[in-house]
Amino acid sequence: MKFLKYLIVASVLLVGAFSCGEDFLNINPQGALDGAALESPDGIEASLISAYSMLDGWNGQWGNFGPWARDAGHWIFANVSSDDAHKGSEASDLPDAGFVEIFQWLPTNGLFDDYFQSRYEGIARVNATLALNSGSEVISADRKAEIAAEAKFLRAHYHFDMWKVFKNIPYYTEEDTDFRKANSEDILPMVISDLTDAISALPADQGEVGRVTKSAAQAYLARVYMHQSDFSSAKSQLQAVVSSGKYSLNPCFHDNFNADKDNSPESVFAVQFSVNDGDAGASNGNYGTRLGFPHSGSPFGCCGFNQPTQNLVNAFKTDENGLPLFDTFNDADLTADDNVDPRLDWTAGRDGVPYFDWGNHERAWIRDPSNGGIYSPKKAQFHKEHQGIYDSSTSAGAWGPQVTALNYNIMRYADVLLYLAECEAELGNLEEARSLVNMIRERAGNCAQGPGGSAAEIEVAIDDASITWANYKVEPYTDAWTNQSAAIAAVRMERRLEMAMEGNRFYDLKRWGNAVSVMNEYLSVEQTKRPHLIGETMEQKHLNFPIPAVQVDLSEVEGTPMLKQNDGY
Repeated sequence: MKFLKYLIVASVLLVGAFSCGEDFLNINPQGALDGAALESPDGIEASLISAYSMLDGWNGQWGNFGPWARDAGHWIFANVSSDDAHKGSEASDLPDAGFVEIFQWLPTNGLFDDYFQSRYEGIARVNATLALNSGSEVISADRKAEIAAEAKFLRAHYHFDMWKVFKNIPYYTEEDTDFRKANSEDILPMVISDLTDAISALPADQGEVGRVTKSAAQAYLARVYMHQSDFSSAKSQLQAVVSSGKYSLNPCFHDNFNADKDNSPESVFAVQFSVNDGDAGASNGNYGTRLGFPHSGSPFGCCGFNQPTQNLVNAFKTDENGLPLFDTFNDADLTADDNVDPRLDWTAGRDGVPYFDWGNHERAWIRDPSNGGIYSPKKAQFHKEHQGIYDSSTSAGAWGPQVTALNYNIMRYADVLLYLAECEAELGNLEEARSLVNMIRERAGNCAQGPGGSAAEIEVAIDDASITWANYKVEPYTDAWTNQSAAIAAVRMERRLEMAMEGNRFYDLKRWGNAVSVMNEYLSVEQTKRPHLIGETMEQKHLNFPIPAVQVDLSEVEGTPMLKQNDGY
């Protein structure tokens, strides 16, 4: 709680609004704190917490479009740009996100600039902390090393978050004085260096929930290696995380999306959120996801974005053995007679199916079915029993009911196991991969959405007699895996089902090298259901988003931009 308190107040104490000038990475404190206060132990600790506080991407400054593009969960850049989600809502609402969905990506789209600014503000706060910490003579050597390790982890994260979106970006350290740097250098070696340094000094456990640990940094380093297809290096880090004994899968898949169970044994590293904490704007809550609640006739009243696609819903079909339909799942749309993986109804709201304990999801909850389809997201929404606890009673009007204290897991243990399964499959250890995937599938079969008449009826066994809306069936793989290509396909499918709508899909497709083919196959079918997709295709240039035009302009030195625009824009 002490850590959370610092998290809530740190940016008020230390950090001003983001500046878009040549010194846009400089920090200008708003408060009346002098240098001595900042250089004190409390000042340096608060500076570190201000760096953590940008994990949600939101500093309260509206910018072009507010918090939507800045969201820690990347709902626009990883869900809407993929086969997982439509922009949703009405076509005329937040149209710049609609342009992302249909691959009409212009460098002038303000969403790109909002995202760019948010991550570089996080970097600026980290580097301010490192500069203060390195010159301190009043903090013990051990604590100085830990502060540097936490800060370097955060610096690696913010840069890697940028790399996933733009790829070609500069890497900034506390030594930089001119921030008009070129973006011609591969930054991943620097990300890896910061993470390696962090791992060497981070403790195994932290006294305050939300701080990064050694295992979390190892898991994150493995993620970076996965994006380099360095499966041997990734495997080494992942095995260290598993061997730590610190983590385990939650009994129920939905436990990862229940605010009562934040910071569970499955949470490796999470953005910490808070509501009803005295902040009238509710900006300490899970602010970036609030557009994703059901609209219109729903109990939430707004706003109908980030809607699961028909393709994603169809992907949860299973055969008579409870296994995925790899090649045929999208041949026809899901019907009530199909077998389905129970994770479907923890991921997407469907008509006639209970939506936690709010009653059955209804078509009236959808703002414009012709534009966004007929499904609502569920992973970032809260239970009715939490109303008044996890929504912000201090936020007026239609906004209040959508702000929650549900953490966002940047990394959870299922992520670790699936990455490890992928490493084993790519390295030819197929039975090890099968065993890891089966751990995920066996957990998937532990519970399903129940009738939701009360809190106790939200989670029930998948064969519970109360279930009348679905034929839930999910089973582990019982036959030995002997074909490497098939094993890799199985791991990738499992990752899609397990991690759907969590801000990973587009980046996974990119690192697998099949983004263009998968997305164009998806678009060719989905456009028959969503007219706004007709004629749209993904091209090779869309593997990276365009560098914001305003940032290219601001990088000029003697009339020449230091930032080079990504190819094709």
